[in-house]
Amino acid sequence: MTQTILVLNGPNLGRLGTREPEVYGSETLADIGAQLEASAPDLTIDLRQTDDEAELISWIHEAVDRKLPVVLNPAAFTHYSYALRDAAAQLKQAGVPLVEVHLSNPHTRETFRHTSVISGVATGVIAGFGAESYRLAVDWIQRSLG
Repeated sequence: MTQTILVLNGPNLGRLGTREPEVYGSETLADIGAQLEASAPDLTIDLRQTDDEAELISWIHEAVDRKLPVVLNPAAFTHYSYALRDAAAQLKQAGVPLVEVHLSNPHTRETFRHTSVISGVATGVIAGFGAESYRLAVDWIQRSLG
């Protein structure tokens, strides 16, 4: 059976490629998904994006219930969504890997972006490498699952 990894993306990430390309790059989310599938052909990459906090939380609950590892770019929810943080904590409690990713390095940007409420419950955090941040996260999960 092929291992599935959920690659979950929060608000505005559906606009990648056109939204602030000087910050987030010119690749679209579909481009990133294709790169992940090419770099990890033995995995099923389930790439999703929503601007809705409740939907993102429901996907995290699905990951807990199905024991699916998660790569999560919470986008703006990173800084203030305690509801998302509490859902993500359930992954940690279930022993399911969660890697928080960011295209840019939040610590080099506006002060309000320096705080992540998700990092404390994530298995690890990868930031600042553009689309490569996602590949690094998937690679780590693949190796950790053995």
